[in-house]
Amino acid sequence: MARVKRGVTSRAKHNKVFKQAKGFYGRRKNTIRAAKAAVDRSKQFAYRDRKNNKRNFRALWIQRINAAVREHGLTYGRFIDGLNKAGIEVDRKVLSDMAIHETATFAKLVEASKKALAYLKDAGTANEFESAVK
Repeated sequence: MARVKRGVTSRAKHNKVFKQAKGFYGRRKNTIRAAKAAVDRSKQFAYRDRKNNKRNFRALWIQRINAAVREHGLTYGRFIDGLNKAGIEVDRKVLSDMAIHETATFAKLVEASKKALAYLKDAGTANEFESAVK
């Protein structure tokens, strides 16, 4: 069997790893063993944090909506409940953007939500409604 020299392929594999490790500190950028470990770990973090990023943004949108809705005398939970009962389907990203940039439109959504929650007036005590809608 003929002799196979593997210098070219292994160098290409190494260069691929080094390219991904560019910008790393110390031996992690120029020693293949350390670089490979660092790149593998960085890929694990990237995978995990793609999910965490979505989670963080949703939390941010909810905080923004809550702050904007409280100016109109509602809480976030009551507002979302009212929107659902009114049959309005708008995702939180859009609601957050509307709360910041289109306050008049957002105010109309809040009013629609309050109107959908009006059944609480008749449901139990007046206190329930007042705590839901100020």
